[in-house]
Amino acid sequence: MDDKFYEDLKEKIQSYFEKTGSHSFEHTERVCNLAIYIAKFEDVDMDIIKASALLHDVARLKQDKGECNCHAEEGGEIAEKILKEMSFIKDKINSVCHAIKVHRYSKNLKAETKEAEIIQDADRLDALGAITIARVFDYGVKKNRPMYNPNLKLKEYNHNSESESSINHFYEKILKIKPETFKTKKAQEIAKGRYKFVEEFVERFIKEWNGEL
Repeated sequence: MDDKFYEDLKEKIQSYFEKTGSHSFEHTERVCNLAIYIAKFEDVDMDIIKASALLHDVARLKQDKGECNCHAEEGGEIAEKILKEMSFIKDKINSVCHAIKVHRYSKNLKAETKEAEIIQDADRLDALGAITIARVFDYGVKKNRPMYNPNLKLKEYNHNSESESSINHFYEKILKIKPETFKTKKAQEIAKGRYKFVEEFVERFIKEWNGEL
């Protein structure tokens, strides 16, 4: 597919996303850029990569509104309809939908294709690093949760749970996305730097909170 197709696809799906916040279309664009970059080091189909990346969170707003239980599963169904409407290459639609349905970190589903692995890696990379720190605290404000409370115990994270503080969320989810859990070599390399940055931030935050720095 040519560049115009993907520009048209971006335009078509804008209404599916919140205007601001941690899962706005800006997140999708970052994931798409990461996926394209990682894909350059692998033998994969770029049409599947681009379409999957752009559509991977197409149902996220529906989930946030309580209109569906899983944005990945619902997103795969929505993506299929959109791609058929836009006359996307028929033989590649199932692969795109698979990548979308298994991308969600908290579901821990197995990617059956290299393209799906790359989408998983790209999405999880955007959960590490400087931007993630901003996203976590931005989301915390929306949910009216404290930045930190040392009296709040850590709990096991799952896709239906909410962390009780933003710092707890780093321990319960973000810092469990370790570099060695990424599927592709390039993503592992990127993840190392991003993980270290988040780890050092959280350590410094706690020390400053306790007046140690």
